[in-house]
Amino acid sequence: MVAALPAQLSSVVRHFGETLALDAVDFEVRPREVVALLGPNGAGKTTLVRILLGLIRPHTGSATLWGLPPDSTAARRQVGAMLQVGHVPETLTVREHVHLFSSYYGTPQPVDQTLAAAGVADVANRRFGDLSGGQRQRSLFALTICGAPALLVLDEPTVGLDVEARRGFWMLVRAMIDRGVSVLLTTHYLEEADTVADRIVVLNRGRVVADGTPSAVKQLVAARKVRCTTTVAAELVRGIRGVQTVSRDRDALVMLTSDAEGLARELLMRDPGLSDLDITSAGLDEAFVTLTRDNSQLPNPNSQRT
Repeated sequence: MVAALPAQLSSVVRHFGETLALDAVDFEVRPREVVALLGPNGAGKTTLVRILLGLIRPHTGSATLWGLPPDSTAARRQVGAMLQVGHVPETLTVREHVHLFSSYYGTPQPVDQTLAAAGVADVANRRFGDLSGGQRQRSLFALTICGAPALLVLDEPTVGLDVEARRGFWMLVRAMIDRGVSVLLTTHYLEEADTVADRIVVLNRGRVVADGTPSAVKQLVAARKVRCTTTVAAELVRGIRGVQTVSRDRDALVMLTSDAEGLARELLMRDPGLSDLDITSAGLDEAFVTLTRDNSQLPNPNSQRT
């Protein structure tokens, strides 16, 4: 018998009034896997997460956690969720919060073990309202892991954190990953997804437009990035054949194009004084922009899977 997946959606459709939030979505998180769910605002990410957590139900299709209904007690006891909209009373201490949340689970971790694992043992007796931004996030992470979950759902967990706090948070998450926990991550920080994810799923307008490893998703976009300092106006560059996007980065012009060599020749013809020319492969950010702008001709990297 094949073991049930930690999380799975099959042909899920969900709408809100006349708005179609998810359109026949198939999605899964496998054991010991980190999946980054990406998409622009309104793509359907929050709806997908809410369905998997049993907060709302699909109109058609099915959602399961380990083969169980997401709103069942047995499923919920195996999930730790850290949501953007999460709030806790600011007058309770970190230890009091962890003790309270641990009581919701049948076999939680010892409170001191949770505090240590989340990196908040040193502020355990401080009130939540007196914590810094990074300390708050680590405390909320403690509430997420206190039940010893097999699946972590992290919804934009590092929004508002500085670089050092983000680095510290991901060290905590990686420790959980090393213990075999599966992770579903939503984030607008594409470098985080590129670094920590085994698989990336891109949603756009309620549909999955890409599903594969970070390198496979980047390879979907047959484009390269051209960067240079030039006097040619951005408006003129947009009219050159093959150019997909044009942006400014301080004094430099940054372009995504399907014909990097042709673009370079054209720019040099128009501006012999062009300098600092750099041509590189498209990164995840460029792939994301292309996938969510026009995905009608892009193959899914998993379409060849057996």
